Amino acid sequence: MTAPAPDDLLAWLHKAADTVAADAAKFSDEDVRAPSALPKWTRGHVLAHLTGISNAMARQLEYAAREETIELYDGGMEGRNRAIEMAAGHDAATHRADLGAALQRVLKAFDALPDVKDSSAHRIGWWAPIAYRGGVVLDGGLALWRELVIHASDLNTGRGPETWSRQFCDHLFEFLAARVPPEDKLVLQPLGLPPVSIGSGNRSIVVSGMLTDIAAWLAGREPSLGSLRASAAADGTDLPELLPWPAGTPAPK
Repeated sequence: MTAPAPDDLLAWLHKAADTVAADAAKFSDEDVRAPSALPKWTRGHVLAHLTGISNAMARQLEYAAREETIELYDGGMEGRNRAIEMAAGHDAATHRADLGAALQRVLKAFDALPDVKDSSAHRIGWWAPIAYRGGVVLDGGLALWRELVIHASDLNTGRGPETWSRQFCDHLFEFLAARVPPEDKLVLQPLGLPPVSIGSGNRSIVVSGMLTDIAAWLAGREPSLGSLRASAAADGTDLPELLPWPAGTPAPK
């Protein structure tokens, strides 16, 4: 999958933000304190992180509009983690207000980008440099899309990876190719769809199953449909161990 058109990504960001906000609106204080799908994290931790990454990405765009860059989080990873722990215990109303304001801020920043869709237009709009991964605004938009969609599943509301769109799964296949060990080449075979090869090693492993199960596994999430199978040289084998989330930003966790 090549990079999506900015208009498409903008629509996906709005949809993902609406989904997260709608789920958060249903939570009681007890719901917020309940476990998420992530080890040692409550739903409050996930909501605090979504608020933090939304504000952080908004700041990336606000600085880019002034032709400046700034680190993603104040205080780096330590600052990020500290802010999540401090906010995780907030009540449901506070989480809703903070998340709603952060989503509004970041979507306003994306909506305000100039209508320049050509990647040859350097340093303008979607192609303005940002500090995140040493990339451009489009990379920040893709990162926020990943965070919103994956963490919507982590909130344990019944909206698991089986709800992920084909466009999102295709994006994860490309982005998470960096998790394939150097000795492996994975042939991803979603049921009913063309195969996708990622990695360039000498050991070829076929991973077959539902599209969303393969994407969930690559993203470090539990496949929800139980369809995954791995084979090497036509024989069944274990799913390979994947490398950590691509360097430059933490995995959604």
